[in-house]
Amino acid sequence: MKKILPLISFTVGFTVLALTEALAQSPEIPEAPIIQLLGTFDYPGTGNQTRPQKINDVGDVVGIFVDASGASRGFVKFSDGNFSTPIVDPNDAGNLTEARGINGDRRVCGDYLDSAGAFEGFFFQNNVFTNYAPEPTFTVVLGINNAGDFCGSEIPSTTGIQSGFLNIGGVLTDFVVTDATATLAYSLNANNQSCGYYIDSSGVTHGFWLDSDGTMHAPIDPVGSTGTILFGNTVFRVAKDRRHDLNAMVGRYTDAAGATHGILFRPPNQFVVYDFPGATFTSLNGINERGLVVGRYTDPSTGIDHGILAKVKRGASAGVLLLAPPSAPAQASPERAVVTEPAY
Repeated sequence: MKKILPLISFTVGFTVLALTEALAQSPEIPEAPIIQLLGTFDYPGTGNQTRPQKINDVGDVVGIFVDASGASRGFVKFSDGNFSTPIVDPNDAGNLTEARGINGDRRVCGDYLDSAGAFEGFFFQNNVFTNYAPEPTFTVVLGINNAGDFCGSEIPSTTGIQSGFLNIGGVLTDFVVTDATATLAYSLNANNQSCGYYIDSSGVTHGFWLDSDGTMHAPIDPVGSTGTILFGNTVFRVAKDRRHDLNAMVGRYTDAAGATHGILFRPPNQFVVYDFPGATFTSLNGINERGLVVGRYTDPSTGIDHGILAKVKRGASAGVLLLAPPSAPAQASPERAVVTEPAY
């Protein structure tokens, strides 16, 4: 079954006073947490680019590595520190298989390039691949939650406009952010809240998050951003069997000087900034319910990407930005088909 999501509203000013006051009074989620680096890692092999994507609630990391020949492969770094063999879809005809999400059952989702040069989605579990391509010209599966519901991006044949999608309980739902030429849904948490990014008609990327009731919150940009991407979201667990409903999100933004910074976004309007020491490119891509974060940084001396493992902790962060006020959006051109390969 497939449907178009009726978005309740397109908001930039949130009705969140009660939430803000609750967070201010909570001893368990500080107003401005710190992001503490736990370590770095690389997929084994000389010259590999390591690009982690998501982390499940037991600490397994899924991601992409690019070898010296330029071929992209998926991988899992298990919670015990061991790595899987390369994940390569059997229908990959373009040396491009990207593992994008992983849930608590170690079900992996992602995309690959087929013989026609089109992106198709896949699932991988117990060494078995399952193809997923409701729109064969372009389908990517970017996130999956513990219930087995998932999200991504596709180009519906009915509109030709790249849309985000959710598949919850077997019901496939397309949606687009107002005035976007492309919308990509990257993550779906336990409360069926999603986040991702969209591209406006000027080619600028902005974050968004979509509430479980269909309310769209966009654009999500920190002050000073020239381009923002949100990759992962979670519902924090603060004690055994107890969670906050706070939809915490991670991603990155680029500033006017061209530097890219990792971010933790905490609605309604707070960004905590994280930069790997000495790097001018840092991206935070996944977060789990325990506050463990994965991402990557680029070594400025070699140009090689390395994986990051970090944790959100109580503290007083020095790098905090607020939500940027929205500018008047330029109107998109819906008759113009735009194909956007997903970021990583």
